[in-house]
Amino acid sequence: MIEVENLTLARGGAAVLRDLTFRIPARGITAVIGPNGAGKSTLLHTLAGLMRPDAGSVTIAGTDIHRAREDERALILSLLTQSAGTVPRLNVRDLVGFGRWPHHRGRPTQADARLTDEVLERFDLTDLGGREVEELSGGQKQRAFLAMAYAQATPWMLLDEPLAALDPKYTRDIMERLRAIASDPDDPRGVVLVLHDLSIAADHADWCVALKDGRLHCAGPWRDSMTSDRLSALYDTPLRMVSVEGRTVVMDT
Repeated sequence: MIEVENLTLARGGAAVLRDLTFRIPARGITAVIGPNGAGKSTLLHTLAGLMRPDAGSVTIAGTDIHRAREDERALILSLLTQSAGTVPRLNVRDLVGFGRWPHHRGRPTQADARLTDEVLERFDLTDLGGREVEELSGGQKQRAFLAMAYAQATPWMLLDEPLAALDPKYTRDIMERLRAIASDPDDPRGVVLVLHDLSIAADHADWCVALKDGRLHCAGPWRDSMTSDRLSALYDTPLRMVSVEGRTVVMDT
């Protein structure tokens, strides 16, 4: 479980996150949503321990994340940021293999090599293993970075806008893979991701954390917490959730 208590963070004298308190359960997909400037990416980086709050705490899997050492955090969570993307002359297999670093600390074993191969296969990247990452399409590249985060073998995966600039094919591919990861009966992971596409969030998220102006708008199971009225209030524009052929879609009204 992720437990956030009275979390407050300021930058440049301005509050970015304001007294946030919420829980995220240990399994499933949690969508972090809200308008531009709401503090979504800042929250994700604070959960990962990269930004230290001015007040409050973040506890993940029983560990105070801001008191833990970097090597301890790396065994609890993996973080995929928006800036991940420029890795000149690095092939896909080596990129995915970097996910094993927190476990071998520069001395990879045969077990690490075997796990890397298994992750490449799971993410349909085996045939691309020798290709340079910069030669891949946007969707293939994002799948490779996701595979690296998965190879870290942490109970939590934090993803900052992993669907940015992806076409519908790769958007669906990534979300289906995240669902499989979150629902794996043998190795379930908690997945927390920042999303701008509300229809994707409504159709795939089990849980939501909604921010507005750095404050918590609501948090909880998506179906119980998020309504058309709440979405409209969150984004200051009329929105409606409707069912289309068994899938939930968010529409302007």
